Amino acid sequence: MSLAGHGALAIWHDIIPEGRDDFYAWHGREHMPERLGIPGFLRGRRYVAIDAALEFFNLYEAQSVEVLKGQDYSNRVNNPTPWTLRATTHFRHVARSLCQVKATHGHGHGGLMATLRYDVQPDSLAAHVEAITQQFLPKAASLSGMAGLHLLLADAQASGEVTAEQKARGTANAIPRQVLLVEGWGDEAVFIPMVRDLLSAPALRELQIDDHALLDFYRHQITRCKTAWSAG
Repeated sequence: MSLAGHGALAIWHDIIPEGRDDFYAWHGREHMPERLGIPGFLRGRRYVAIDAALEFFNLYEAQSVEVLKGQDYSNRVNNPTPWTLRATTHFRHVARSLCQVKATHGHGHGGLMATLRYDVQPDSLAAHVEAITQQFLPKAASLSGMAGLHLLLADAQASGEVTAEQKARGTANAIPRQVLLVEGWGDEAVFIPMVRDLLSAPALRELQIDDHALLDFYRHQITRCKTAWSAG
């Protein structure tokens, strides 16, 4: 199992230029340690775009999706610090999903990350999950340079709850219902075309994913693990 737990918080966003320096300082020095101080949060990672519609991808791994729906996390997102309020006003085009880790394959985490955001029709979801977990992921995980592959299924109701942080920003979040993460530990020049081939339009149609799926590529910037900070 490559992911650290059975829950995952996936966030994509842009940031306006005047907020960039403050974002980097806040995210590494306050935000990630604060989140990793919440009981059940295990690891946080941030990636920056190589070729992506949104510049940043953030992944928090948790023991379960129930941790992400729990009171400790709710207390944080509904009581943001002054620095959080200032830094997040510079966010744009936020997509955010509180997810169950439906499947995870691999032996570590990679410096390269491809994210596929998509929505499968409810009546096709069971067949889609079976095809992904039983066929696609094991086959793809065996390819050279693959560090990990993960299927995340969003809890739509929990993801859609409007938090104080979102209210302060004043815009709604997009909620990807399904997320496929592909991690690589090799070179961009090999990894990107390999993933594009794996997730080509014909391949996606076989998995019952339509042409509106968004495939983005990122490189790793920072990882934070559990800290001594409390969630209180």
